[in-house]
Order: sequence, then C-alpha cells, then structure tokens
Amino acid sequence: MGFIAKQSIKGATANYIGVALGFFITFFVLTDCLTQAEIGLTRVMVDAAMLFSALAQLGSNSSIVRFFPRFKDSSNDSENHGIFGLSLLIPMVGFALFAALFLIFRRPIMDIYVEKAPMIVDYFYLLLPLTFFALYMTVFETNASILQHIAVPKAVREVGIRAVNLVSYLLYGHGVVSLDVFVLLFVGAYGLAMLVDLFYLIRLGGISLRIDWHFVDRRMMGEIARYTLLMTATVLAGNIPLINSLFLGAQTGLALTGVYTIAFYIANIVEVPYRSLGAIARPVIADAVGRHDLAETNRLAKQVSLHQFLVSTMIFCAIWINLDAVFAVIPNGADYVGGMGVVLILSMAKITNSSFSIATDILNFSRRYALSLLFIAVLTVSAIMLNQWLIPLWGINGSAAATLFSYLLYFALLLLFLWSTRKVNIFTVGHIKVMVVAVGVLLLGAAWDALVGPHLTSTLAVLLAAAAKTLLLLGLALAASYKWNISPTLNQIVDKAIRRK
Repeated sequence: MGFIAKQSIKGATANYIGVALGFFITFFVLTDCLTQAEIGLTRVMVDAAMLFSALAQLGSNSSIVRFFPRFKDSSNDSENHGIFGLSLLIPMVGFALFAALFLIFRRPIMDIYVEKAPMIVDYFYLLLPLTFFALYMTVFETNASILQHIAVPKAVREVGIRAVNLVSYLLYGHGVVSLDVFVLLFVGAYGLAMLVDLFYLIRLGGISLRIDWHFVDRRMMGEIARYTLLMTATVLAGNIPLINSLFLGAQTGLALTGVYTIAFYIANIVEVPYRSLGAIARPVIADAVGRHDLAETNRLAKQVSLHQFLVSTMIFCAIWINLDAVFAVIPNGADYVGGMGVVLILSMAKITNSSFSIATDILNFSRRYALSLLFIAVLTVSAIMLNQWLIPLWGINGSAAATLFSYLLYFALLLLFLWSTRKVNIFTVGHIKVMVVAVGVLLLGAAWDALVGPHLTSTLAVLLAAAAKTLLLLGLALAASYKWNISPTLNQIVDKAIRRK
C-alpha cells in the first residue's frame, strides 16, 4: 500500500486542484453565466461522449493494463513490443463502428430529444468529435498509467479542461461569443487536452507505434481479442450515472438536468480520490491476480477498499454539513437547492462505487473475467428499469436513486460471488469504525446547525461558521480515526507529520 499511496499522491493533488477550480467554476461562474438548460446541454453532451467513448474502447483500457506485464521489455523500454500501437488500433476500430451506428440511427436518437431537449438536436453532430477526443484522452491516460506517470494526464483532465472552459463560460456569459461559438469552444477544450496528453507521452518515451507482430502471435492475439470484447460490456459498471443524465434529458428536459448537474458535481467530489488511487492500484491488483497470489490479492483489496471508504465517507461528511451554506452563497442558489436530495443519494452511490470497485477489478483480471458480463447485465438492466420507473415518480431524485439501488444490487452479487469462489473478502472491522465516526460527525454537525445556525445573519458569518465547523468536526474525525487505529497507513502519515513538526 505504501507504493500505491506514494504513486497516487501526485494524481490526487492534480485531482484536488481540479476540484477546487471546478468548485469555483461550477458554483460561481457556471450558475451565473449559463441558464439551467444550457448547463443541462453541456452535461448531456459530455456524458454522452464519455459513455460512447467508453464503449468505443472495446474494453482495451482494461486489456492494456492486464497484458502490459507480458509486453513489458526490460531490454528495450521504448518499444515494449508495440503495446502502445495496439492500444491506439483497437479504439480506432471501436470508434469507426460507433460512428457508423451513430449516423445510421441518428434520426431515432434525435427524435427522443426533440420535444423535451431540442438544443441537443441542434448540436447533435458535435458528439462525434467530442467522443473521439474523450476516447483518446482515456487511451493516452491509460498508457501513462502503466508507465507509472499519471500526474500530468490527470492535471490535463482535471485542471486543463476546466481552465479552458472557464474562458469559454466567461466569453459567452458576457456576450462576447454566441451560443454556437461557445459550444464549439467547449468541445475544442477536449481536443486540446487530447493533443497535450499525446505530446506528453511522446516526450516521456516508452512508446512505439510499431506493433511487434512476431511477439503478438495468433494465440496471444486471440486471448487479447476475447478479453477486450468481453470487457466492452464492463465499462457500463462505472458509467451508470452517465446513462442517468441521458434519461433525464429525454424525460424531464434540460432545465432539471441542469439542476441535477450541479448536484451531481457536488456528489462527484466524493469519488475524486478513487480516480488516482484506482489508476495506480489497478496494475498492482492485476499482477497479484495474475500470479494467483490469493493472500496478496486479499490484502490489497482490503486496504484499497478501506482507504477509499474512509476518505470518501469523510469527504461526504464535509460536504453534507456545509450543504446549506453552499446553496446560500452561490449565484442563483435558490434555483438549485432542489438538488439536495440528489446530493445525498448520489453521494451514497459514489461511496459504494469507489469503495467496492476493487472487486470489479479482481474479477476482470482473473481467469473468470467472462462472468463479468453477467454482473454487468444485472447492473445495466436494473439501472435502465429503475430509471424508467423512478424518474416519473421522483424526478431527479429518482434518477439518483436508480444509480444507488443498481450499484447496491451489483456489488452485493459480485462480492458474494468472489467470496464463494475465491475467498476474497474486502471488508474489515475498519469499515464499521468508519461508519461510526461518520455518524458522529453528522450528528455533531446537526447539533452545530441547531445551536449556531439561527445566529448567522450575513453571508460572511455563514462562511466563517462553515469553515470553523468543518475544521472542528473533521479534526475530531481524524483524531478518532487515529486513536481507533482504523488505518495503520493513516497513523503512519500522522506520526510522520508530528515528528516533522
């Protein structure tokens, strides 16, 4: 875990800089410069492109990580038998297939949105270049990850795109450019990010477009092809929220989708640590599973799950105890306060996904990876059916609930399967301790609001009280976690910081 933690710090730093920038943009620029419908438009476009690009990868994101140890050439790190070229070729085939289907079925897809979300129809064809940019951003990030250099691509995704889009929001919000130009600039930000990632990989070295077909014999190619095609379906496990926004746009219109977007962003902060820790942990888990080292697999699974659960739960507590203050200070906050229920439900879903996704990795990297299709089928079908059922009943809260319930069902079945077949158990006593600490923080936060809240009469007072409450309660949570020894790694970090001070 020490190696994983050290490698993930750089990526996590980029993530949190991006979160800080994203917080400012989302709550103080986006809500001021764009209408609810325009926010909904950008959300649906990005979510559609991310979902389409994930499918167009044809599972190559997982297969490159799985097979890299076999391609790695210690005598010639710049070649690695051409795995980089292979990682470019497979998604290109996937994108060609997607583009063909996209154009063939364009009319039925447009008809779904023409009544409730006509702006989607106006910019429908821009989804193709946006999907291409998102696809190869992910490809280049994966290659950087297997070379153990994730910080720059993470910074590009989390900070670079937001910085470029900030300019486009301000230009449009102040009437400098039209809506058409704004959307082009918005899409172009992803194209620029893709090119930056490519130039970084070229400068980094360790890549080659030439595929060593003598090394990649027919048997290996068949194994890669089978795994890659099967993994195509597994991308849906991490993209159920994207499906939800597409349903919302079609069923409720872009205005409510805009409210959902703001709430989604708040809840998404909960999952930020998983993006870097998961990227670094995945190759290590793949190696342990590939060596059939059950003890090491169990150890890594427990530690990754516990640390994800601890961090994501504490982030949720920090968000929830300050949510009233957030909506009180953002521009037009009253228009978005209806998303508080979405924040709560989606945060639970994010905690579930980030804490238990290690189980998905273990199955995907095992010999029984084909069975992931069964679990993904359960997840996808349940998400679609729950969206269709719950959105008409509960609106945007129904979409969030569909995400949570489908994840709970999926991970319950998957964890039961891993325990019964491989004796893999990701749970520890630490998970229970984290829940106890979290409940304590939330109860203290409610007590603070009841005692202090009525006396806050200005925005400045609300912000100062929120900062004091957060520092106090999270400080108590850290002290309780340290005293209770929930995480030896956390205790080591605290001890080291104390010694340095």
